[in-house]
Amino acid sequence: MEFKSAEIYKRSLIHEEYGGNRQSGISYPAKHYMVFIFTGFSGEEYGYNDRWENGYFLYYGEGQEGDMEFVRGNKAIRTHREKGKSLHLFQKVRKGIVKYLGEMEYVDYFVEEGRDTEGNLRKVIVFKLKPKER
Repeated sequence: MEFKSAEIYKRSLIHEEYGGNRQSGISYPAKHYMVFIFTGFSGEEYGYNDRWENGYFLYYGEGQEGDMEFVRGNKAIRTHREKGKSLHLFQKVRKGIVKYLGEMEYVDYFVEEGRDTEGNLRKVIVFKLKPKER
């Protein structure tokens, strides 16, 4: 499956082909050199505020309670280049349907305060991503 910008895909078909977590916002298939990130799943209800800003996509890391850490999906984003993995951004259109926004590259991250699902203040990892130059 080759992804094309602005094309619509069934998320289940992406995972049938590549594997990876079917529900998380960050999916990193074990047998493929790819990391998939999905935006628009839970929004500010869970303390996420993914957005485009000055040509960069600011993507909130995973973890709904307590401080976010560089484990699992957050680690996969931060280390994707050094591990030779491509980073692909999708946006939820509706349940089970996503739109491909393109291949991205990790640039940097920052930490800000946000609320978790319990309403407690916590440290939130925000990734600064840029579209990959072709």
